[in-house]
Amino acid sequence: MTWSLGYLPPREPDLLDALFLAAGRSLHIANAFEGKCRWMLRCINLVEVHQNSDPVATFEDLIAALPADKMLGPALHQLTGHISCLTETVDVLRRARKARNFIAHEGADVGDISSARAKHLLEHTGRLRSAVSDLAAGDNIISQWGFHFEEPNCSLPRDLIDAYPAMIDEWVFGRLGNLLDEFAASVPAEAVNLTQKPS
Repeated sequence: MTWSLGYLPPREPDLLDALFLAAGRSLHIANAFEGKCRWMLRCINLVEVHQNSDPVATFEDLIAALPADKMLGPALHQLTGHISCLTETVDVLRRARKARNFIAHEGADVGDISSARAKHLLEHTGRLRSAVSDLAAGDNIISQWGFHFEEPNCSLPRDLIDAYPAMIDEWVFGRLGNLLDEFAASVPAEAVNLTQKPS
């Protein structure tokens, strides 16, 4: 094992820059998704504590009675227990949690940047794109729940909901997404695991 940066220049500097930008942007979406899940669970817990507390309890007493924040997996499990969810919704949120973990722990893990070749980088970026797609689907659900919570009398922004997966893909990958599409079309499907751009 050697240093993360050395004297040798990257073999694919432009592609690496684009990949690292995509990894950073995807990490922002992953962090926002996790923060929204924790916020919603905290709000639900606050309502429950209030309903079960002494009628003269102060706001500080209610905050002190809140359970500790949970990791993303347990938080999602508890959220779906409070909100009636179809099996498909639970599955989307499970994939979003796995995607968040991939993005956080492996999103920018491309090995030695001085020797990483374009094919390897594009394959890795394809896996990142697949994770971002799963994350966007889960984030879309949590965002709708949060919108209902904050704006109970307003209709959901259906145009935003429908456009959200493509918006996330474009913001995270930009022109790199077109390169991924071209790369996926140029190699046999069984040779590389790339996810197509969301519709």
